[in-house]
Amino acid sequence: MSTLNYHHLRYFREVAREGHLGHAAARLNVSQSALSTQIKQLEQRLDQALFDRVGRTLVLTEAGRIALDHADRIFDAGDDLLATLSQNSTTRPPLRVGALSTLSRNFQLQFLRPLLGRADGNIVLKSGNTATLLAALETLALDVVLTTEVPPSGTSTVFAVQKLSEQVVGMHARPDLLRHGSIRAVLENAPLIVPTESVIRTGFENLAARLGVQPRIAADVDDMAMVRLLTREGAGVAIAPAVVLADEIAAGTVVTAPFDLSIVEPFYAVTLPRKYPHPALQDVLNT
Repeated sequence: MSTLNYHHLRYFREVAREGHLGHAAARLNVSQSALSTQIKQLEQRLDQALFDRVGRTLVLTEAGRIALDHADRIFDAGDDLLATLSQNSTTRPPLRVGALSTLSRNFQLQFLRPLLGRADGNIVLKSGNTATLLAALETLALDVVLTTEVPPSGTSTVFAVQKLSEQVVGMHARPDLLRHGSIRAVLENAPLIVPTESVIRTGFENLAARLGVQPRIAADVDDMAMVRLLTREGAGVAIAPAVVLADEIAAGTVVTAPFDLSIVEPFYAVTLPRKYPHPALQDVLNT
């Protein structure tokens, strides 16, 4: 089977952007008839009509819109390749960051702050579970993964792990929900907002088991932004690091119980040793 001709694809992309064969031909410095031939050959290869003619304008068909989407990604990837491997390039690809879905948004913001406002500080941020993010890191679809757990040993991939910080986990809620005088009383009587599978969840379950209580869980949440919103709305007592609710605590709308839960959430940056790491990676890792 013949392969796709990327020369044809580049010409198609220009015509799709211009919406006019003559204008695209002028931009590409080729004759209109030659450009028309290139487009027809691509349509034959794809066995799809890519344009409908409406008056003097060329309008993308559904197949054309799909082809343009792929063409944009293909040529963007080519630009990314050149920028990555060129030691003196003035353009940088975005820093692709994967973050555990239960990771505090405030912590993520602190991590990314060195890049904010910079002309070359493009960022792509994706969230998900640890397994999905590490798989993307292995295929170089991500530059770094922010997580609360060290990757499991015994895998064929050797990850580089840097501990960035750690936060004490406490109980946080609107003042009217924290009138109980002990950890046990809070766990037995107050509605609780708890992250799903995480270091925090494990520590919370161990705490409840040690005290021999059956907590009243109002919400199992896999997104720290939602933990923050539910706590702010008075839905329950959040089991979380203070950084998650830093703004609300500072404003006094949420308070922290004076109890030591003996739970600590660590924050790690996981990378792959690479010959060509993203130039901005050290800027955020060394902060």
